[in-house]
Amino acid sequence: MSRVKGGVTSRARHKKVIKLAKGYRGRSNNNYRLALERVEKAMQYAYRDRRVKKRSFRALWIQRINAAVRGYDMSYSQFMNGVHKAGIEVDRKVLAELAYSDDAGFKAIVDQAKAALA
Repeated sequence: MSRVKGGVTSRARHKKVIKLAKGYRGRSNNNYRLALERVEKAMQYAYRDRRVKKRSFRALWIQRINAAVRGYDMSYSQFMNGVHKAGIEVDRKVLAELAYSDDAGFKAIVDQAKAALA
């Protein structure tokens, strides 16, 4: 029985990694050993940052809501307390979008929150 060499499989595996490393600087985009290290690290960052992105967006929504609510003489915490007491089940993403694009609709929610606190 003849000996089987792994050239075809190795080349395919190497090409897959080199393709993922496209755009990297220096030898990292065409040298397999360096590309493999960089691609593995990039995958770790991608996995981690898919979760970090959710935190970042929540922080952005809170900042936008806070900035909009300050115009109505309230703090963010007072506003959110009023929203919960009023029974308004709108999440921060939607509140931030309302604050950004629909001033009248956001003002109605602020008025409801103030009424619930009083």
